[in-house]
Amino acid sequence: MLGKKTYDQEYIDASKKAFDAELAAYRKLAASGDPVAVKKFEPTYCAHQVLALEAYFVHRLRGVEGKDGNPCNEVRVIANSWMENAGVMAADSQIRLDPEKSITGLAVGDRIVIDEKTLTKLAKAYFAEIEARFT
Repeated sequence: MLGKKTYDQEYIDASKKAFDAELAAYRKLAASGDPVAVKKFEPTYCAHQVLALEAYFVHRLRGVEGKDGNPCNEVRVIANSWMENAGVMAADSQIRLDPEKSITGLAVGDRIVIDEKTLTKLAKAYFAEIEARFT
């Protein structure tokens, strides 16, 4: 597939709806389950949801996305780090991601641990950035 400069609003809305449904199902399960087991499972679940966010818009062009450390950059770097660096935050020489300004606060070398609250904030900012840059 070729890189994409734009996405239809309907596609963005459907992606957001699917993501929100998954998160709602997790919240329902978490509320009804063993709190200790949920706390152990939560970081892995949330990291995989970042992979899902990345997958919805994986063909987005970097030139449109920018390299300024925005939420699209953050999702890209987290997803790549999870898949290619054993869940440890890696540097991306093309992206200026400042942990102090990022949503997750993850720095190069940090183990990727994301909770549901942070995932929710990241997803909201990510979809907003996708809409702002790609519609």
